[in-house]
Parts: sequence; structure tokens; C-alpha cells
Amino acid sequence: METITQKLENFQIKYPLEQIAPLESVLFLDIETTGFTANSSSLYMIGTAYYKEGAWYITQFFAHSPVEETAILSSFFQMALQYKYLIHFNGNHFDLPYLCKKCETLGLPYNFDSFLGIDIYKRVSPIKFFLKLPNCKQKTIESFLEINREDTFNGGELIGIYQDYVSAPTDISRDILLRHNFDDMQGMLQILPILSYSDLFDKKVKVKKVQANHYKDYTGKNRQEILMTLTLPSPLPKRISASANECYFSGEGYDASIKVPVYEEELKYFYANYKDYYYLPTEDVALHKSVASFVDKEHRTPASAANCYTRKFSLYLPQWDIVTEPFFKRDYKSKVLFFELTEELKRDRTTFTRYASHILEMISTSY
Repeated sequence: METITQKLENFQIKYPLEQIAPLESVLFLDIETTGFTANSSSLYMIGTAYYKEGAWYITQFFAHSPVEETAILSSFFQMALQYKYLIHFNGNHFDLPYLCKKCETLGLPYNFDSFLGIDIYKRVSPIKFFLKLPNCKQKTIESFLEINREDTFNGGELIGIYQDYVSAPTDISRDILLRHNFDDMQGMLQILPILSYSDLFDKKVKVKKVQANHYKDYTGKNRQEILMTLTLPSPLPKRISASANECYFSGEGYDASIKVPVYEEELKYFYANYKDYYYLPTEDVALHKSVASFVDKEHRTPASAANCYTRKFSLYLPQWDIVTEPFFKRDYKSKVLFFELTEELKRDRTTFTRYASHILEMISTSY
């Protein structure tokens, strides 16, 4: 077997990884195999990346033939035991189970029970459509972030190259195999800023300013909107915009904003305990029985869930889950809820911070 270590000169990751874990306690991992099943394929390389004494390094454990699997596994785990966090790309589904199965098959006493894991793929896949990505492959994310790599091969093509190398080793095939894994490891460090988009949802944003705007829509009608200026947990590496249900998000770096339409109309507040109410058809309103009992019987009927409401004309903001109460609706079966935009609420940053996260979640799940 062969161990190759390279220092990444003048290299810095562009994501505040230290907010997740101390840099010296983090080990990045990627493996190269001749198949997906540990029992019927060979493990020929384990790539790692780590931070040491102010610099980033990549160390690769390369098996010149399948008989060296035990050697590269033992060397890797002896190194890995000094770390607490493992960062990988879809390693929960492939790399880690594969390595554990290999250890079991070869009778090696190693596992990942003592590590805390961070799967980049797992964090990005839920927001794939929010980012407008066709898939969540590492090379796709590299392309999205405009990261260029020297390697042009995929894992499937490398299987044949490794098999040829085992039969007839050459420096060219060795370099191709090492370059692919090296670019995977360096690329994993370079795509860390993609986690900033995940942080929008996991770490939550904060609203630092709320203002009301007036404008004319495409029909010339006067409209109102709320503009929320946000503080982000980590900088967005590339400008992104997304919208749904007339709500808009835009952000780049540490600057981001959300626009939400303000509706000026009459909405209905539905009482939950409708059996305690009468409905007055003439007034189109429900009154509690303690009050409505004084109304003539011919002008009242027992309220139902659909007509047990009171009406109010005001300014409202939409919500697709109950963020703020009381909530209003246009009709009983309406799925969109609203809450009243009062002068007091305009100064409530805590509520608007919660509301901003709600709008982001709604937009991300609307694709």
C-alpha cells in the first residue's frame, strides 16, 4: 500500500466550519471502490482531508492490489481515531456502511460508533429544488458554485482503470486514480459554502428590519407589501432568488430579504366552539348564545362550523401554518390563513423572525 499526503497551499475554506466543530477535530472522508457491495467489490482508496497547524492537508491511502485492503483500512482507522467529527458526501448511505462491512469481513475491530457525522448530501438534498439543482451529486454542486476540477473521470470509469492498474501498473493510471480522489476531497472542502443555504432553515434567519412598501401591480392597482431585511447565520456564496404564493426571497453574502404581500380586505375569524353560538343570517355574523338569546328566534339559527365567525376589515399577512394567532380565513375551507398586521406587530422582531422562517419553509416546499 501507499500513503500520499499533500498540503493545500494558500487554501482556505469559505464557510465558517468552526461554528459546527473545532477544525482540528474534523476529518473529511471519501472512498474509491470497484463496486457498491462490499462483499463483491474491492476497496482501493480511502481519501481524507484535515486541518493541522494552520493548513489543510489531503492524505490518501492507496491499495496497489485488493490484498492490501486490510492495510489501508488499518492505516486509515489508526489516523481517524484522533478525530471526533467525520464529514462526508452521502457517506451515511455508502462510504460508512461499506467500510464497516469490509472491517467485519476482514475481521478488523473498527467502526464509526465514536464519531459524530456530518453528511453534506443529507443537508443539501432537502433544498435541491429551492436551489434549482437537477440533482445533488458532488460535481453538480461544484458546477453550481463554479468550482473547476482537473479530473474528468467518473467512479464507474475508474473501475476499469484500477483493474488495469492491478494487472499492469503504470504511473499514468496511478495518477488518474489519485487525481480523481484528490479532486473529490478538495472539492468537498470547496463545496462547504453550500451548507449556508441549508443554514437558512436549520440555523434560522433573524429579521433586523421591517418596512411597508406601496406599489402598483401590473394591472395598475395599488398594493402593499412587507419587506423584511434579514441577518443570515452564514454567507450565501452565490445569489439566489425564489418565490411562491406571491412571496419572494433574495439573498447573497450576508444580505437577504423577504417580500410578502399585505392584503387589505375583510376576513373571517372562526370560533372553535360553534355549538355555543347562534348564526344571524341577516347580519352574516355569529354571536354567543349568552348574547344572541335576546335575538328573535326567526332571525337566528344554531351556528355550524362553517358559519360560526365574525368579520373584520383590516390589513393581513398570509400564513400556511399557524405562526401567529388569532388567525383569519376567507372561507371555512380555505387552506391559506392570515393574521392581522397591527401597529404593535410591526415592532415585534421576534414574531417577524419566526414568520420569516415560515415563509422560507413555504417557498422551499412549494417546488
